[in-house]
Amino acid sequence: MKALETPVALVQAATEPSDEALCRAFLAGDEAAFGTLVERHRALVFALMRRYTARPEDAADLAQQAFLRALEASRRVFSRWSLSGPAPFRAWLIRIALNLAKNHARQGRRWLQAVQLPEAKAPGESAQEALERSERERRVRAAVLTLPRRQREVLTLRVDGGLGFREIAETLGITETNAKVNFHHAVKRLRAQVAELPEEER
Repeated sequence: MKALETPVALVQAATEPSDEALCRAFLAGDEAAFGTLVERHRALVFALMRRYTARPEDAADLAQQAFLRALEASRRVFSRWSLSGPAPFRAWLIRIALNLAKNHARQGRRWLQAVQLPEAKAPGESAQEALERSERERRVRAAVLTLPRRQREVLTLRVDGGLGFREIAETLGITETNAKVNFHHAVKRLRAQVAELPEEER
């Protein structure tokens, strides 16, 4: 009987330490463990911050702030987790990131009316196409910021964070049904706003 082949990704996932194990290692004195947590979740935090910022540089700065805040509180929080059970590192980090992002959005609403320079061009993209894409992305981000707070949070975690509704519910302290309902309403509102745009801007 032919042995079943195990995908490389599954093998790697099985050999990598869990977030909980890394938290325990850091608490025990392994400083590099926190660096591993940062690398593991860097893309997720940046994606969440990008939804609330006008420029990639701002998102990168906020992501760095989120990790610094997490580091500052890590020993106290990790110690509490070691006494109470599993270490929900990702959910905790996301809450830190969302709080920073929301504060930034409240303080910087004026960027919605500002002129935004296009981001780096995609391969094969002309300067005009890059400018048009940048403007579309700005409009989408602006539209997301008009959503009610809870809808925006759920949408951001689902679309940018790639979280399932159960994890979203645990992160935000709501029910899974509530998370699904907020996502449905957020998508519906955004579609309505997009439908109001001129056809060439959709």
